[in-house]
Amino acid sequence: MNSMLTQDLAQAMKTGMRRLASGVSIIASRGSDGRKCAMTASSVTSLSDTPASLLVCIHKDARINSVIAESNFFSVNVLHESQQQISQVCASSEDSDKRFSVGDWHTAPESGLPYLADAESVFICSLSAKHVYGTHNIYIGDICGVQVTDREAAPLLYLDGGYCGVKKSV
Repeated sequence: MNSMLTQDLAQAMKTGMRRLASGVSIIASRGSDGRKCAMTASSVTSLSDTPASLLVCIHKDARINSVIAESNFFSVNVLHESQQQISQVCASSEDSDKRFSVGDWHTAPESGLPYLADAESVFICSLSAKHVYGTHNIYIGDICGVQVTDREAAPLLYLDGGYCGVKKSV
């Protein structure tokens, strides 16, 4: 396939995927030296309930890859529709200190992982497998712990280059 057609296909795929609403999550980890790292992700999905696991796709150039590889743990923080600012800061080029200055960050006692206490839900994961495909690393995380808010679900969504919420219909 010639490169122009491949580039056209890649752009068409990106344009088409903008039409798929995705939940917005923050992936966070902590290295053995104590440095924390967090990034915004919309490519998170459940994988299996036995063993309880999920899948996260992260671009190969993201700083968090080296931290996850070192610690073998990460948290997935599903954002509430009121947490758009956290998503924006963690999607920016801001340094790690700035990323953790926004939001109600806590530390998981067993793993030392940073997590958002007021997220819709939080999954503490141990790294089970990593696969490299194209531009991304695909991480499979075995879920070690789950925290779910007691408020009515109102997740932050990303659709066509912008944020939105969703209301349940009865």
